[in-house]
Amino acid sequence: MAKSLARVAAALRASGLDSVPVEAKGEIRTAEAAADAGVAVDQIVKSILFRGEGGLFLFLTAGGNRVDPAKAAALAGEALSRAEIELVREVTGFAIGGVAPLGHLTPLPTFLDPRLLDFAEVWAAAGTPRHMFRIAPEDLVRVTGARVADFTG
Repeated sequence: MAKSLARVAAALRASGLDSVPVEAKGEIRTAEAAADAGVAVDQIVKSILFRGEGGLFLFLTAGGNRVDPAKAAALAGEALSRAEIELVREVTGFAIGGVAPLGHLTPLPTFLDPRLLDFAEVWAAAGTPRHMFRIAPEDLVRVTGARVADFTG
């Protein structure tokens, strides 16, 4: 088992959740590809990272939504730019396309798209471009410490 996948599975267990990562038939680097597993695209949790002066900020976004940079910066309280691939891996321990919402090497300020709360369950990357896990959105808020806020546009 990949170290990143094992870290996500351990974080889920430590949070008291019985969710287990599952492997997809192919890579699921986009919300659309992940939704091909039989769920609505908005049930896919995208982990979008921005860089600020003080570090990275994580925005958990419904698959069909896009982060509005101005709204994201207002929530962060500082100017933001896209995080570089190397920095994402260094801080989270995950590669782009497999960034999970939990199990990061470094805790991050996290915000959650309220659209995700419209579903009984959502699916998020589990540390690799081939693995996902399902979770109730309320549990996702709890285990990530995310602040629910409007940052899409």
